[in-house]
Amino acid sequence: MAAAPTPRPQADSTAAASPAHGQAWGGQPAPPPADLGTWTESISQAVVPLDIEATGGVEFSGQLLQATVEDVALFELATTPHIVHRTAAHISDEDARFYKISLQLSGQAILEQDGRTATLRPGDLAIYDTHRPYRLHFPEPNRALVVLFPHELSDLPPDEVAKVTATAFAHDEGLGRIINPFFRELARNMDQLAGTHAARLVHSGLDLLMTMLSQELHRQHGTVGDPARSLAQEVREYIIARLGDEDLTPAAIAKAHYISLRHLYTIFSNQETTVSAWIRSRRLEHIRRDLTDPLLADQTVLAIASRWGLRDASHFSRVFKAEFGTSPTAYRRAHLPPLNEAG
Repeated sequence: MAAAPTPRPQADSTAAASPAHGQAWGGQPAPPPADLGTWTESISQAVVPLDIEATGGVEFSGQLLQATVEDVALFELATTPHIVHRTAAHISDEDARFYKISLQLSGQAILEQDGRTATLRPGDLAIYDTHRPYRLHFPEPNRALVVLFPHELSDLPPDEVAKVTATAFAHDEGLGRIINPFFRELARNMDQLAGTHAARLVHSGLDLLMTMLSQELHRQHGTVGDPARSLAQEVREYIIARLGDEDLTPAAIAKAHYISLRHLYTIFSNQETTVSAWIRSRRLEHIRRDLTDPLLADQTVLAIASRWGLRDASHFSRVFKAEFGTSPTAYRRAHLPPLNEAG
């Protein structure tokens, strides 16, 4: 993903015109304000292509702070009123697929996607998918944390996440009381996301998010009215809980749920993947994360792979390289300091 260019100062702006003048920026100096043209270019390069228009009769001014932790990017943004459009014209089948989490820090945001509208107030959070059109309206000066991460980091398949996009997770209800403040603290301490433990911290936040999304899916759909969907969710949760089991095969999964192999394959046909491929991708993603975890730096590559059910060294090395373009040893060396520096 391209790094965000440094926003150029607006020629005729003053410090008082900045939407976040005088506020702390994640432990770092406040970034300079940008005009609408510079802002649109910066956001389109750093995140995904977008159309942005100023509203409210106010000349646009925006500030952007970015931190990147492996394949997760975090952006703290402060802007005057504006509207963001990501249309079908911006999206191609060849594009990398990302989710965005938006945590409102101040002001209000209105997110529209997949036929739903979420109004976010300070402390509220929502998720949306960059591979489908969406609209964001910021009717007043606002500040937000946006977290961009690839689909592959989600243990929930895209068709399930699509059921909870543009859903407001309030900061004072349910798991939002626990999880939203975690992301708010990330925004306040972005300067701490440069050390060897940053990846563990950020991925822990994404794991918490998946827990909240799963709970919302259960709340919305439960087990009534759609037995097929309920079974699909049960099967996926069964797989995730047993990724370390070397004997986790389609036949074993089907037997555990008293269904035929044909029925199991049908469940996964809607996800544009096979059950075996999904198990492999989930295992490889967890292994990749563990290879960069400084707390696991004293464990061998094979020990980490074995914990996730891939115990054949040559097979593991082959599928890892096919997935990530490099050997597991080289990947670890590139992303983790030597053991004596890991602390």
